[in-house]
Amino acid sequence: MTPAARMALQYVLLFGATGVSLPFAGLWFRAQGLSGAEIGALLAAPMLGRVVTGPLLAVWADGFRTRRAPIALLGGVMAVGYAGAGLTDVLAVRAICWFVAATAAAALIPLSDVLTLRLAARHGFTFALPRGCGSAAFVAANVGVGALLVSGPADLVVVWVAVLGLGVAAAGALILPEEPVGEGAPLRGRERFHGLGRLFVDPVFMTAIFAVGAVQAAHAFQYAFSAILWKAQGISEATTGQLWAFGVVVEIALMWLFEPWRRRVGVGPWALLVAGCLAAVARWTAMAFAPPLWLLWPLQALHALTFAATFLAGVQIVERLAPRESQTAAQTLSSVLSAGVLIGGATAISGPLYDRWGAGGYGAMAAMAAVGLLAALPLRRKLA
Repeated sequence: MTPAARMALQYVLLFGATGVSLPFAGLWFRAQGLSGAEIGALLAAPMLGRVVTGPLLAVWADGFRTRRAPIALLGGVMAVGYAGAGLTDVLAVRAICWFVAATAAAALIPLSDVLTLRLAARHGFTFALPRGCGSAAFVAANVGVGALLVSGPADLVVVWVAVLGLGVAAAGALILPEEPVGEGAPLRGRERFHGLGRLFVDPVFMTAIFAVGAVQAAHAFQYAFSAILWKAQGISEATTGQLWAFGVVVEIALMWLFEPWRRRVGVGPWALLVAGCLAAVARWTAMAFAPPLWLLWPLQALHALTFAATFLAGVQIVERLAPRESQTAAQTLSSVLSAGVLIGGATAISGPLYDRWGAGGYGAMAAMAAVGLLAALPLRRKLA
C-alpha cells in the first residue's frame, strides 16, 4: 500500500465513524430515554472540554517516537469509550464514557492531519486526496446507516462507532507509516510545553486560526437546526438528506479537483481563507431569509468554500507558521478553536436564537463569519 492509500484508509475509518456519531448520536441518546437538555449537555461537553483536553493530548502525543503510536492508542480508547457508553444504564457512567470516546475521536483528526501532511511532503501526493476519501466515507456512512436505522435498532449507532474505533486502533498499530516525531527521538516534556506556549503568544498564528475557527463555527446553526427548519418549510427528510449529501459531494470535488490545481499555480492559504469567509457571509445571510428549495442547492454548494476551503487554509497556515517540532500542538490548537471552543459556544447560543428568531438565527452565523473575515484581512502579507 502506498502512504497515500494508508492515510486514505485511516480517514475512511475515522470519518466513517463521525458520519454516524454526528448526525445520529442524539437519536441514540433519545432511545435511551434521555431528555433534550441531557442530550445537549452530553454532546456539548466534549467540545467545550477540548480547551483543556486538546492541548494536553497534543503534548502527550509528541512524547512518542512515531506519530502512529498515539493514533493507535486513541483508537482503542475511542472504541472502549463508545462500547462502555452502550453497555451501561447509569447516566453518569454513560456521560463519562461518551466524553472520553468523543474526546479521543476528536483528537485523532489533527494527529492524522499532521501525519498526512508529513507524508504528502515526502512522497509528493496531495493532502486533499486521502482527506477527501474521509469525506466520501462520511457521506456513505451517513446514508447507509441512516437507511438501516429506519427499521433497525438505535443501538446500531454505538456498535458502529465502537467497531470503527477498533479499526482505527488496528490501522494505527499495523498499517500507518512509522513517521517519526521530530527527528525520531521523543521530545522532552519541557520542550513540548514550550512549543505550545510559543504558539499561544504568536499573534499572527493565533489570529489566523481564530479566523478559520470563526468561519467553521458559523456552521453550528446549520448543523443543529437546518433539518427542523426545512421540515417546517415542507421539505421532506429524504430531500434534506440529499441536500446534506450534495454539500459534502461538492466539498469532495474541491479537495480532489481544485486543490491539486491550486497547489500547481501557487494560490496561498490567505486567498482560500478569505474566499471561505466571503462565501460564509453570503451563505448564512441568504439562509436567514428561509430561501425556497431551488435556492438551497446553490447555497449548499457553497459548503465547498465555507467548510473545505477554510479547512484547507487552516491546515496550510499551521504548516507554514508552526515549527516542525510543534506541528501536532499547532494543528490541535486550530482544531480546538474550530471544533471545540467556538463551535461549542455557537451551538449553545443556536437554541435560543432558533426559539426567538427561527431561520433568522442564521444572521448571527453570518456575523460570526464576518468577524473571521475582519481577522483574516490584515494577514495577507504573512499568508499570501
